[in-house]
Amino acid sequence: MSIKYYAKVSGTGMYVPDKVLTNFDLEKIVNTSDEWIRTRTGMSERHIAAEDQAASDLAYEASLKAIKAARIRAKDIDMIIVATISGDHPFPSTACVLQQKLGLKGFPAFDVSAGCTGWIYASNIAKQYIENGIAKNILVIGVEILTKITNWKDRGTCILFGDGAGATIISRAKPKDISRFIDSELSADGTHYDLLIQNAGGSRMPATKETVEENLHTVYMEGNKIFKNAVRSMYSACDIVLRRNHLDVHSIDWLITHQANLRIIQALGKKLKINDKKVIVNIEKYANTSSATIPMALDEAIRNGKIHHGDLVLLASFGAGLTSGSLLFRV
Repeated sequence: MSIKYYAKVSGTGMYVPDKVLTNFDLEKIVNTSDEWIRTRTGMSERHIAAEDQAASDLAYEASLKAIKAARIRAKDIDMIIVATISGDHPFPSTACVLQQKLGLKGFPAFDVSAGCTGWIYASNIAKQYIENGIAKNILVIGVEILTKITNWKDRGTCILFGDGAGATIISRAKPKDISRFIDSELSADGTHYDLLIQNAGGSRMPATKETVEENLHTVYMEGNKIFKNAVRSMYSACDIVLRRNHLDVHSIDWLITHQANLRIIQALGKKLKINDKKVIVNIEKYANTSSATIPMALDEAIRNGKIHHGDLVLLASFGAGLTSGSLLFRV
């Protein structure tokens, strides 16, 4: 399919709440230890949203930074896509709430639910709107407040999650601009949908006194099975994109994967045979923020001078569904 324009990332931003929960704090909540958490996950601390903070609040702060970095005005945005599984409300979309916070209206705003792969799914949608000439600047955000749907009695999951937002402005690239999206690959395997799930709160299991008492509105995950699926699916998504573009892993300047678990990141890197120094990792500071991990890591790496203009970056993620995806672009 021929495209009219190329899409590029023109600006990034991130925001995390002020409150920090360390591994030592978790030792006082459940039967665990700092050493156990760091050894098995690579996490040391995570940020926790305040009681009065919702997903749109975090997304708003990250969006302001991305808009500034892109050197555009808020009114130059002509679409908002929010990737989240922990939005302000079941409906309306968090994207519409964010649109109101930004003082905007009159263009599409919607959410994407693809678990931790959400930002890659949303970016792929934005890419196509840009390439078709329908939009010029699209605000794409990954945001989660997972700590409000975490079972703090389950030591297997409560140690894993943090809150945060990562925002990007995806814009139309100029003809001579080397910055551009090159390719992407999305997939899902619904046969394993129940391995990572929030059981209650939807039409399958509406809220009742019993579902609340049984913590069925919190995250349930079968970690060992997720691990194997994560490495396999992300490797496949990366391999497809590289092969399709006649590239190998040595051509890549940076690899950013979903920050779910350090062991998963390392296992994927080993399978891809990529130099460890090319892999971006910030899981020790933020833990797993689901759809926000990749845009947060991207923003931080750009702002601290690690990723430069012209670098070739490969992104990969997996998440509830089970979804998976990759995105190849030049900064």
